[in-house]
Amino acid sequence: MGGVGLLYVGAVLIIDGLMLLGRITPQGATPLNFFVGGLQVLTPTVLIVQSGGDSAVIFGASGLYLFGFTYLWVAINNITGWGGEGLGWFSLFVALAAIGYAWHAFALEGDPAFGVIWLLWAVLWFLLFLLLGLGRDALGPAVGVVAVAEGVVTAAVPAFLIVSGQWQTGVVPAVIIAVIGVITVVLAVPLGRRIGVPPPNAPSSAAPAATI
Repeated sequence: MGGVGLLYVGAVLIIDGLMLLGRITPQGATPLNFFVGGLQVLTPTVLIVQSGGDSAVIFGASGLYLFGFTYLWVAINNITGWGGEGLGWFSLFVALAAIGYAWHAFALEGDPAFGVIWLLWAVLWFLLFLLLGLGRDALGPAVGVVAVAEGVVTAAVPAFLIVSGQWQTGVVPAVIIAVIGVITVVLAVPLGRRIGVPPPNAPSSAAPAATI
């Protein structure tokens, strides 16, 4: 994933995480989901068309659709009010695919940092499956915490380093990213309870409605 596209993935993950925490309305989060979702569908399509059949280029572009379809689906659900079950089950597909991309980064690209990043994305999208596909609404704030943290750690910061020419993969950055990711997941539930905003007319202990 290119640095520019990854930067805006970070932005939309943060916005959608804040939406799950009740800090932003679904309507308020919709425009950025349309912008980034459209970008993440248009960009790989252009790359594939111009690839000349280069399998490496096609493989690199293919993963972008996983994110583009997710964000477009979020935007459509937000403006239509459609249920999130389909998006939830698609998120399970994304999570499984992300494990495959992680293996490719570790084993064939020699890029452990992005291998870890793909694994953390797999965790986030699996949480979305639990939230939407299985209707575990109480997980909404916790998933919001994970989304915001991953928006920063797995997307915005690496993207800035990439576009500024400072990105370096290796064991040390991989371990740092992994540790932050694991700590975030472990603390997601209590943090979500502390900083999440309950929906209107709901008890303070209730989880905000999750429509990501």
